Amino acid sequence: MDQTTDPAAPDESAPETPAERPDTLFEQIGGAAAVAAVVDLFYARVLADPELTPYFVGKDVTRLKAHQRVFVGSALGAAAPYIGRAMGHAHQELGITGPHFDRVVDHLAAALADGGVDAATIGLIAAKLAPLKPDVVSG
Repeated sequence: MDQTTDPAAPDESAPETPAERPDTLFEQIGGAAAVAAVVDLFYARVLADPELTPYFVGKDVTRLKAHQRVFVGSALGAAAPYIGRAMGHAHQELGITGPHFDRVVDHLAAALADGGVDAATIGLIAAKLAPLKPDVVSG
C-alpha cells in the first residue's frame, strides 16, 4: 500500500513563512520573560562595574529594573508603551559621561549575548538605543 503525504498537513520541516516569524525584536528575543532576564543580567553587570556603581548609590534598583524592562520592551516593539520620564530628564542630574554611556551599552550587549540573543539582533538593538546618547550624556 502506497502511503502519501497529506498536502493539507503542515510541513514541520519547512522554514518559517514571513507570516510565522515574530514581527518585532521584542518577540524575536522571546518577549517579556527574555527582556526581564536580560535586564537582570544587565544590572548585575552594571552594578559590578566600579566605574558605573557610583551612579546607582542610593537608587531603588528594583524600581529602576522595572522601568528598564518596560523601556527596553517598548524600544524593541512590545505593545506596552514606555510612559516614564524622557531620557534627558531622567538622567540630567547624573552627569553621565560619553564613555560611561558606552560602557552601559557594552554591558547591555553582553547581557543580551548571555541571554542567547544573536549578534545580528544585538546590533539592531544597539542601533535603536544609540540615538539616545545625546539625551543621556550630560557630563
